[in-house]
This record gives sequence, structure tokens and C-alpha cells, in this order.
Amino acid sequence: MGQEVRPPLPDCLLIYPTTPPYALERDETLTTMQNLSFVLEKTGVVKFEDRPVPKLASDYDVLVNVKFTGICGSDVHYWQHGAIGSFIVKAPMVLGHESSGIITAVGDKVSTVKVGDRVAMEPGIPCRRCIRCKDGKYNLCVDMRFAATPPIDGTLAKYYTLPEDFCYKLPESVSLEEGALMEPLAVGVHITRQANIQPGQSVVVFGSGPVGLLCCAVAKAYGANKIVAVDINKERLDFAKSYAATDIVVSQRESAADSAARIIKDCDLGHGADVAIDASGAEPCIQAGIHVLRTGGTYVQAGMGKSDITFPIGAMGAKELNVKGSFRYSSGDYRTSVDLVTSGRVSVKELISNKVKFLDAETAFNDVKAAKGIKVLIEGVEDSA
Repeated sequence: MGQEVRPPLPDCLLIYPTTPPYALERDETLTTMQNLSFVLEKTGVVKFEDRPVPKLASDYDVLVNVKFTGICGSDVHYWQHGAIGSFIVKAPMVLGHESSGIITAVGDKVSTVKVGDRVAMEPGIPCRRCIRCKDGKYNLCVDMRFAATPPIDGTLAKYYTLPEDFCYKLPESVSLEEGALMEPLAVGVHITRQANIQPGQSVVVFGSGPVGLLCCAVAKAYGANKIVAVDINKERLDFAKSYAATDIVVSQRESAADSAARIIKDCDLGHGADVAIDASGAEPCIQAGIHVLRTGGTYVQAGMGKSDITFPIGAMGAKELNVKGSFRYSSGDYRTSVDLVTSGRVSVKELISNKVKFLDAETAFNDVKAAKGIKVLIEGVEDSA
């Protein structure tokens, strides 16, 4: 006990193994560290580091004591594979980006939040100057600095800094646990905005992970009267039916066209669905999503899978479909997410399947990798003593 890993190191940097026995007694580790952080050192290797408390880079910045962080599939992917597309982990990086916390310090010009406020944390900071930023599509900013996307450190730390306008105050009726789910909910809000879902429409959502489930919930809030969840996992589908879906379909080994025809028939979709959303990234689901649509319908690609697939472009053209991508979230999506939960039109409590202590972060990552539960939250450093 008390032994550092790979000494000597600078006094400001202490590294602890992520599996018991911990380098210090648990309480001592948490109370003596400045800014304990959960760091991806390299592919497959994580560690705890005590890093300096981040300084406010602007008079409009705030310091947040992170209280809860959800684990996203992208976090697990970086941990397991060290890259997502062109984003490659080349140096140690703090993981995490689905967080909520309490503001502990503010810059001199901050006016919209104050010390002590409970906030949801939007983790991507755009340049604010480019054309995409100025037209409100800052999620497409080429100079975006997004938490836990190489080389930018994430939020799985005791403290994190953000501009004040990327912190969304939570009303007393919304817990900090729910606040951490504003990030995936904002993804779902953006997807449904891309789909332009209207009251009375039918929507088919492929994939019943957290984002797919939240797409179902937002579609319901926006007035869709038939919401079909499609997945290979019956347990997830049963949850989807109890949560927001009106119909569920278990994926089978069949052609995409046959799968779409079965969905249309079993779910009474007439000439096809108005909207199809793929939140799985699986090639068969993408193909079936095109075939399940009516003429003039809308398809939105949300899931991330292989870079190149066989795509039914003939059906897309013949039916004159509106085909769109969806990437993260943009202007108004986070605020809409908080409003939907505050008003009760969307509930996210049901998605929280487990909460773990900060020093058990790697265990939580393993659970997510093994598809245990729906959304796992990691408690903040101070709350894990």
C-alpha cells in the first residue's frame, strides 16, 4: 500500500492502478487528490491520475465539480480500440463526456450561472467564428473541441471547466443523475429534429440502446402515434415497449427487404413508415430502414458502424426519400432536452441501470462493454468516499 506505479514521477502527478488493491486507502485517495481523473493511457489501459485543477481560461468560464458521468459507447470504443475513424488516441486522455455537476467558481464576467448551481454540462466547445457556427450548426465546426475526443480531455475528473453558456441550470425537480443524461437526450433531440417528426406520424427506430430509446421517447413527446423499436435483444425491446415504443420487432436473419415487409405488416404501417431512424450502425438495419419507408419518407442515420456498406440507393431514389445524417447536437438541443425532462414530457430516470463509485470506473466500463443494463453512471470523486 502507498506504492506509486512506475516511479519517479513529478510531485503533481500520482498514478494509481485501476484494480484493487488501490495505491492508497480509498478515503485517503479521494480526499488528498487535487483533481483525480480517469485516464486512458493507451488502447486497453486505463489509470487514475491526480492532475492540477484546471484554470479558468476566460472571464466567461466556470469551474464545475463533476458529480455524475454516464458511459457512452464512444468512450468504450476508444478504450478498446484507441480510435474512432480519424480520431486516434496518441497521448493519455481523460475519458467521459456525459456529465453533470455543481459550479464551484466563475469568471468575472459570468452572469447566467453562479457558484452552487447544479448544471448539465454540454461537452463540445466550437470555435464560434466559422460559417457553420454562425448559422447555428456548431456541431459541424471543424475546430470543435469535444470532451474525450482525441486530443481533448474528458469529464471523468473531479473538476472540469466550461464556458457559462455550455452549462444548463437544472431545476430542483431534476436530479444531477438525470442531468448527466441530458447529453444522450440531446443526441436524441437532434436526431428527431433532423427527421422533422410531426404529430400523427409513424416512426421506426432500429437499435434499442440508450440513443435509440431516447429517440423513441422524443418522438412520442413530439406526437408520433406509432413508434416501432427494432432490435436483436428481446430484453431491450421489452424495456422499449414499457418505456416509449408502441410496437417492438425482434430482428431475424432475413433479407433487408423481407425484414422491412415484416415490420410493415406486423406493425400495420400501411404503405410504409413516415420516418426511419437507425441508431444501431448495423448494415442490415440501415438497409431495412430504407425499405421500411413509404414514398417521400425520411431516413436519418444516427448509429456509427462500418465506414462503407452496401446501400439500397435504388430504393432511395425511386421512393424520393429524404436521407440525412445526424452528428451530436447543435443550437437549442441541450436546452430542449432540459425542458422536455422538466416538463415531464420525457423521463430519463428509467434508463439509469446502475451507479458506481469513481474508483470502480473500469468495472463500469467492463459492464457497458458486456451490454449489462442500459445506462451506467459513475459518481463524482467526492461522492465516492
